[in-house]
Amino acid sequence: MIKGLIFWILAIVLTLSMVIYQRMTGPTYPVRGKVELGGETIRYKLIRTYETIDNAEISIEEPTGKIEGKLTYKRFKSFDSLTTVPMIHQGGKLVAYLPQQPAAGKMEYWVVLSDGTTEVNLTEEPVILRYKGVVPKSILLPHIFLMFFAMLFSTRAGIASIAKERLTLTYSIITLVLLIGGGLILGPIVQKYAFGAYWTGWPFGHDLTDNKTAVAFIFWAIAVYKLIRNREKRGWALVAAIVLTLVYMIPHSVLGSEIDHTAQP
Repeated sequence: MIKGLIFWILAIVLTLSMVIYQRMTGPTYPVRGKVELGGETIRYKLIRTYETIDNAEISIEEPTGKIEGKLTYKRFKSFDSLTTVPMIHQGGKLVAYLPQQPAAGKMEYWVVLSDGTTEVNLTEEPVILRYKGVVPKSILLPHIFLMFFAMLFSTRAGIASIAKERLTLTYSIITLVLLIGGGLILGPIVQKYAFGAYWTGWPFGHDLTDNKTAVAFIFWAIAVYKLIRNREKRGWALVAAIVLTLVYMIPHSVLGSEIDHTAQP
């Protein structure tokens, strides 16, 4: 009983660590930092994802009113000329907007701040923001829930295989069911709402989120098949758990859907 509890705590800690790592390293995680300007420390958070319902607000906390800013942008992967607009003081912030784009449309932008004598570009490289469609919470939340628990039970199954527990097969079957529900059923529905296509992985595209879901499913399907035929084949559960862990280490949305304006007339 105590050993099982310890194994579950370990599985939860490992799963939460992977979720945090994936979130903080993904291309939709805001670019954060701080600069010293005009005798003030200005902290900023530059967003990299926004819904298609409106222009994307780019804002910097600046309650003193002493700092000016400008926003420079253009569509990503386009022949557009750069557009620069001043940021306005509004509610203790410097605010400007990126033009609304369709789902999978991207904008690249820079923010420059000035105290009247010194200008500071907040980032050396442009920040890339991708627009996405609105995904209903009734679809998104179950998808997140199922994928989280798929990772949790996968990790627990891997630990069980090492400890040679009898429940290795049970945990493996639960993992496979959660992957099917969260990744192969709800995942494409989320993708359709967000970017207009159910599947953009192989063989139709190179979306790593779709591809890594498929790889994880294949390995877990094999593991469950092998364990059903012979419960002593616990090593397959460990292999599948390692594969799922590795694919989870790939940041979410890498090589995701995007519009290439240079390929259009």
